[in-house]
Formats: sequence, C-alpha cells, structure tokens
Amino acid sequence: MKHLKQQITDSVSAALTSLSFPEKEFSLSPPKNPEFGDLSTNISLLLSRDLEKPPLEIAQSIVDELKKNIPEYVSEITVTPPGFINFKVPESFYQSKVNSILDAGDSFGKGVHGTGKTANVEFVSANPTGPLTVGHGRNAVLGDTVSSLLEWQGFEVTREYYFNDAGRQMRILGQSVEARYFEILGKEFEFPDEGYQGGYIKDIAQDILDNTGSNLPAGDSSFKEKAEESIFEDIKKSLLNLGIHFDQFTNEKTFYENGEIDKLLGELRDKDLIYEKEGATWFKTTALDKEQDRVYIKGTGEPTYRLPDTAYHRDKINRGFDLIIDIFGADHADTYPDVISALQALGLKTDHIKVLLYQFVTLLRGGEKVKMSTRKANFVTMDELVDEMGANVVRYFFIMRSMNTHLDFDLDLAADKSDNNTVFYLQYAHARICNIIKHGKDSGLELTPDFDSTLLSHPDEINLLQHMARFPELMDFAYESLEPQILANYLQELATRFHKFYGQCHVITEDRTLSNARLALVTSVKVIMGNGLKILGITAPERM
Repeated sequence: MKHLKQQITDSVSAALTSLSFPEKEFSLSPPKNPEFGDLSTNISLLLSRDLEKPPLEIAQSIVDELKKNIPEYVSEITVTPPGFINFKVPESFYQSKVNSILDAGDSFGKGVHGTGKTANVEFVSANPTGPLTVGHGRNAVLGDTVSSLLEWQGFEVTREYYFNDAGRQMRILGQSVEARYFEILGKEFEFPDEGYQGGYIKDIAQDILDNTGSNLPAGDSSFKEKAEESIFEDIKKSLLNLGIHFDQFTNEKTFYENGEIDKLLGELRDKDLIYEKEGATWFKTTALDKEQDRVYIKGTGEPTYRLPDTAYHRDKINRGFDLIIDIFGADHADTYPDVISALQALGLKTDHIKVLLYQFVTLLRGGEKVKMSTRKANFVTMDELVDEMGANVVRYFFIMRSMNTHLDFDLDLAADKSDNNTVFYLQYAHARICNIIKHGKDSGLELTPDFDSTLLSHPDEINLLQHMARFPELMDFAYESLEPQILANYLQELATRFHKFYGQCHVITEDRTLSNARLALVTSVKVIMGNGLKILGITAPERM
C-alpha cells in the first residue's frame, strides 16, 4: 500500500494531467504554519511562468479538480497565498496507524523496491598493509548500513570486499617486515624508504620468527605472505567488532591470472582506444568525450587503478546483479568515471552502477584535531576506537552526517554517556518504553487488542503519531538517496517527540481504558525505534 505522501502526490499529478497542465517535479512537505494543514505543495508557483497565470488562480483550478476525487485520508484541501495547496489529514488517520504498526511489527515500513532483485555493495576494500584505521571506519559503516537499507527494501545483498595483495604497497610491506625480522635477529638490515613503521610490523616479524625460525633468507616471499595473512585476519576481526560481515572477498590478481586483464586490453585495442606512448600504455578517453587520456600501465609495468578495476566491474556486471554500488572516498572522484567510460565503450550496461562518494573524517579531542599518518603509524585504529567508545557509538557517529559532508568525529562527545550523546538518547527512549511496559505488567495492566486509539487525542500524542506515520515514507526516501543519515535524523526526532509525550501524558493511570491505548502507542514507538536501530546496526537495550 502506498504511503500517504505518495497517495497525495499521485492525486496531484493526476489532476495536472486532467487539466492538461505541464508535468513538473514538485515538493510535498509540512507547511511552516501547521494550522494550514499537514502537507503542502508548491506546484502552482512552479507552473505560473509556464501557464502565464497567477499562482493562486492555478492553485484553485487544481483544488477544484482534486475535490472531484479527494485523496484517501484527506479531510480538507485549501489554498493559501502566494499559491500553496494544503492538505489536512484527520486525527483518525494517525490514530489508526497504531494498529497498522502493531500488526506489521518487525515488517512495519518495509518496502518492495528490491523484491526479487539482487544487489552488490563493495566497500572498505583496504589493501592488507596495516590495521583498519578511523579513516576506513566511515566507509565500513556506510557500506554496511546502505546494505541494510537495501535489504529492508527486499534486495538480496552481497557485501563484497575488493583488495590487491600485489603491487608496490605490498612489496614495501614485505620489505618492512623483513627488515624488522633481521633487526630482531641482530643482523644487518636496511629499512625501505617509505616503509611501514607501526608496532604491528614488529609483531608480525616476531610471529614469523617464532613459527618459521631464524633461517629465512633476504627476499623470501614468506615475509609478504605472512604479513598479508596476519593483517587480513586482523582486518576481518576489526570489521566483526563493528558487526560487519562480508559475503565475498575478491582479489585483484584474479583478473590477471584468469586472463581478463589481457582480454580487456585486447578488446579496447580493437576499438582503437589503447595506444603506447613514452613507454606507458594509455586509454584514449579523449575519444570518449573526456578532456585527457589516462595511463593504464606505467612505464615501470605497474598498472594504475583504472585497468584492473574495469575488469573487476565487468566481472560484477557479468554476475548479473540488478544493482551495483561502490562506496569510495572523495579522492576517487576523478578515477571512477574512466572505469564507467571503458565499460560503456565495451557495450556494457552501466546505469545500474551507483557510486557513493564520502568525505573524509577528522578526529577531534578537546576541540583539537588529532593528527594521523598511516605510513608513520601515527593513527587511531578502528579497534582502539571501538574499545574506547563501543560499537554502537562508533557506528552512529559515522552515519549521523550526510556522506557528502566532512565529518568531525568528536571523541569527547562520543565518550559522553548522557543525553548529549544522541546514541544514548535513542537507546534511552527504547529502554524507557520497555520499562513502561514492564511497569504496566507489574501493575496488572498489559496491552490488549481491544484498545481504543481514538483516545490518543492529546496534542503531544498526535504530534508523535504524525511522525510515526511517516516512517514508511522516510524509508523510501532513504532508499532513493542511499543516505543512512536520513534514518538517523528520523530516529532522533522520534525520540524527541516520544520524550515530550512522556513528559505530558502518563501512560499507566487509574483510567485503564486510556492506559491501554497509551500502552499501544508506546509499544508501536518501540517497534519503529527497534526497526530503525536494527537497520543502523545499533542495539536496542531494554534497560540502561
């Protein structure tokens, strides 16, 4: 069943068609003055120039058409200057939502956009050169939560981690471990330029010494292999500490070993899109309406990101996913369009590939920026952050701002266990409801199915119900934008309205009929809060 906002939107669109008015995208949102109604649209103002008529006149024409078939659950349609059309929804609509929420339970608000469809979400994808740092955390939590938003809409989701255990970074990693190995043995060693300096390198070297012995020669492949194995094991544990499990790990070198890279180069060369210059291999993106060509293989023989990633994305397309999502840092903004261009040049469909770019994270402590350098091992690991703050806080802080904005992660606020910290504010609302329900049971009052929702008429009850009714609409919007922050903001407002209601309306009273209705109300709030927190990967405690 379509939610209220969609029903009204469809009715307005139908009225425009009946009047032969131009099609326009229009907004439908609560008016600034709640006395005008519950929802308002600016469509008349948008049409004024096209129709060369005053917005008020256009609005009245639309309203006259709408009144021929008033949308369900709309009690009144009015026009206010300079031409807004307002829709008033009766209290009975919101009151009836309590039954709907309780009947649907864990499924309330679920959508059907992905029913029978599959999705692939690639995220984190850090090469195994060191522990996951705070810099990887935003990617990890965004990817996992976006995956949950898709699952909420019915998609069968594959969470995928793509990595490269070859190349320059991995060679330097192996050389760094080798140097520490010989250092422990008291032998001469040369630490590589730009080598990895973290204590974890010494730990790996010591582990190799303990398990393999002291006779490994310089240049032995074991140094890199053991380092990769150890670091990847730690990466997987760090992700599990955040409640993140991957369904598939894909290695870049697979596409060299199975011939897909050579095949890709051959097909692009056949289309005259590959050429050699100054010892390097170039992708002729200028032939695809780009400003400059791109290097595919450097003069050193080392490929750039674009080449294997194109082969990887062709593989994902060939696996038949209905939706493919990549979650990259903002530094990928210049590279991923070249991957898409190559795929399109090969005749592949790419409109089901969505790339989400997120801005980076700054850690703050005492109002000061915490300086970090991965190479110099001057960084805060994800494990350290989770150990200090807890997984719930870390997850919420990484998705509480739009991914398009830079994130200041305030460590002092994250460590605050009062209502100032939104995570605890949300969890406290859920725990308070659980306590109310328990108090009712202790008083001999349990929710019964014959509650009278029409008794929920206090202004703070209606205010709460109005927000609750928007949950399905909100989840559709979060899916369309793939922005978990939308859900985080919704839950914060839900908690605020609940706490305000609780401050004005006693739930367990001498009036058992009213108490039963309010028990139904708070139980339905608990359903929505629980559903929302589950999608965000945050626990919903019964006690705090």
